[in-house]
This record gives sequence, structure tokens and C-alpha cells, in this order.
Amino acid sequence: MNVSAFNYIDQFCIWFTSIFTVPATLLFFGTALFLTIKTGFVQFRGFPRFLDLVFKGLSRKKEHDTHGRVSTIDSFQALFTAMASTIGMGNVVGPSVAIMVGGPGALFWLLVCIFFGAATKFTEVTFALHTRVQTPRGLIGGPMEYLKLVHPYLAYWYTLVMIFLFMSWSSLQANTLASVFSLEGVSPYYVGIALACIMLFVISGGARRVGDVASALVPLMFALYVLFAAGILIINGGMLKQAIMLVFSSAFSGAAAVGGFAGATVLRAMREGIYRSIFITEAGLGTSSIPHAIADTKRPTDQGLLALFSMMSDAVLVSLSGLIVLVTGVWHTGAFRSTLIYEAFKMHSPQLGKLVLLLSITLFVVTTVIGNTFNGTQSFSSLFRRHSWLRWYIRFTALGIVAGAMLPVQSMWNVMDVLLTLVAIPNIIGLLILSFTHASVLRLK
Repeated sequence: MNVSAFNYIDQFCIWFTSIFTVPATLLFFGTALFLTIKTGFVQFRGFPRFLDLVFKGLSRKKEHDTHGRVSTIDSFQALFTAMASTIGMGNVVGPSVAIMVGGPGALFWLLVCIFFGAATKFTEVTFALHTRVQTPRGLIGGPMEYLKLVHPYLAYWYTLVMIFLFMSWSSLQANTLASVFSLEGVSPYYVGIALACIMLFVISGGARRVGDVASALVPLMFALYVLFAAGILIINGGMLKQAIMLVFSSAFSGAAAVGGFAGATVLRAMREGIYRSIFITEAGLGTSSIPHAIADTKRPTDQGLLALFSMMSDAVLVSLSGLIVLVTGVWHTGAFRSTLIYEAFKMHSPQLGKLVLLLSITLFVVTTVIGNTFNGTQSFSSLFRRHSWLRWYIRFTALGIVAGAMLPVQSMWNVMDVLLTLVAIPNIIGLLILSFTHASVLRLK
């Protein structure tokens, strides 16, 4: 694809987002706020039950289908599989992208939206388990099933776009990882090939292997990144206070242009914070409810609570990533890019920092691509029941990963904004309707 083609794609994406920016921003945030109120601030009310689930544990008994394959995974494996796709490069790169485009205030709105969006995720996961269905390949659930309660065509549209979204999402992950490794002289082509091969190996093992890999890698990559990132902020404690004050002041007054930064209004800060929140947490997309739907649990709301409080990990990573970019000052220099965190880590610790980040983001990307591809196969299976077609979908996803590693960064983000809107709007509308027509499903038992 030549440069002019990318220009046309960018122009279309910019035109599309210019039309939907204000209504979509209001719809996303308004729905999160409404569902928070509708569920009686489940973020607070469900905390005792969440602690009970964590300390007592849930049933880990596996159910097998007639062919002897694992058709369910335990609740915490389902949680980690979902977190594998939500805890990824979005948590590392998303805040810096939001800050570059929307200013420091975007970080404030990002965190606010994560808090209220937790109620949206609770609603999605609860309805996903309530409406999941048994198929020859095992349990399938998510928006492609619960949206059928609203209208079959709404579910069909969502699923169709979602199939392409997951492929594009994995391509974007490969693109970001390749951008970082290119600074170390590694060819994007090799990064794409390696990532595609890892994905094919894990996905070939089915839901059980995906759950096992996610359960092993998610805690490791989370702890590794958090410890080193927190260390950078502690060392730069004096600048940290100024960065926090800048976040709050810019959230309600916009930000002036500094260096390569073009300046941002309050609306733009809100828009970037809310959009990146959706990209990072998937609350509003409904995608994270897909792996949750195969959890071996009897209470849909229990799995919903596990999903809700998993967003605390998103908030921690987002806060650390955003503050590091502000503290080190890399956010207002140079052109748009997705390597700010790499630059900040390398600036602080040229050798150890570089190695820690390369390892962390590699794990982030690997688990996210695996989670996205698994979700994509579930969506594909919901729409097309022929197993032979699914193999071709996985192969095309692998090709998309390789191609995505070599595409322009800005174009990839622009395309993702369009796809996120096309997926999130029908899902959010469906959730609003279901919160009235099936309100009893959301009651904590």
C-alpha cells in the first residue's frame, strides 16, 4: 500500500472522528455514569463480595464436552485471560498517546472514565454469563449473544465488525512493539514473524492453554513493570508533585502549546482520555466479557465483580505510565510517536531501564495478541459455525500481525479509533436497553 493510500485512509478517519467525537464521547461517559448509578455504585457496594471471592476462591472444577476438551476454565483463569487483552501495550502507550494529543489533562479524564467504566464492564460481563450458549466448540458468550436480546441484527453487526477489530488490534500491538524494537536495530518484519508464531502456538492449544499462559504471564509482567516504573517516580519525587498538579489544572483549563505539542482544549482532553480508556480497559466495547463468559461459575454477578475490580490494575498502570511521561518531559518534544515510555525508561536508566521495558512490553504484547486472537475466534465461531473457516481466520490474523508491524504508526491509531466507535456504539446502546429490560440480572445475590 503506497503513501497516497495511507493519506486517504487518514483523511477518512479524521473526517469520521470529527463527526462522532462529541456524541461518542458523551455516549461513552454518560453510559458509564448511568450504569454506576443504576447498579447503586457497584464499585463500592460490591467490594465485600469481591474480597470474599478472592480469599475463599471459586470452584476450579473443569467441565468437559463430549470430545474430552476443556469447555470451561475456572473463574480466575477467565479473569487472567481477559486481563491478558486489557493489560497490554494500551496501558503503557495509551496514556502517552492521550497526553500528546489531548494534553496532561487527558490523564485525569482517563482515570475518571476507568472508575465509572468499571460499572460498564460489570454489566457487560454479567450479561455475557447470563446469555452464554453451548456450541460444539464449547461455551461462547459476550456481546454477540446478549445483544440478541435487543435485536439479532444488532448482534450480527457487532460481531461482524468485532472480527475485524480483533485482527486490527493485534496488528496495532505488533506495530507498537516493532516501533520500540526498531530503536534497537531489530527489523519490524522479524518482530511480526516472531509474534505471529507465538500466537499460533498458544491458540492451537485452545482455551485451556490460553488460560494457563495468561495466568502465568499476567502477574509477572504486571509486577515487573510496576516495580521499575514506581522506582522512577520515587527517584523523581520533586517533579512528581508538579506533574500531578499539571494533570489536574489541565483537565479543566486545557493546555498551552509546549515544544512539539500542539495544545489542547478541555473537550479534547476529555475525548482523548475517554477514548483511550475504552482502548485500555475495553469497558464499553464488551470484548473482555468474551473470555469471562466461559468461566466455571454459577453466579454471573460474581464474575462481573472480578472483572470490575480487575480495572484497578488498569488504573495503576495508566497512572504510572502517564506520570512517567510527564515527569521526564518526553511528552512535549518531537512528533507523534508510540515510543515515549521507552524513551523515558532509557533516559532514566540506559541499560537496566531499557532491558526491563523491552521485556515488559514484549510480555504485554504477547499476552494481548493471544487474548485478542482468542476473543476473535470466539466472535468468529459465534457468526460462522464451520470449524474449517476458523482456521483460515487464525491464519489471516497471523498475516495481519506481520503486516501491522510494518505499517505507519499514526495510520494504525486512526483506524483503531474508527473501529472502536463502530463497535462500542451498538454495544453501549444495547447495554442501556438491557439495563432496563433485564435489570434483575444485575442484582448482587
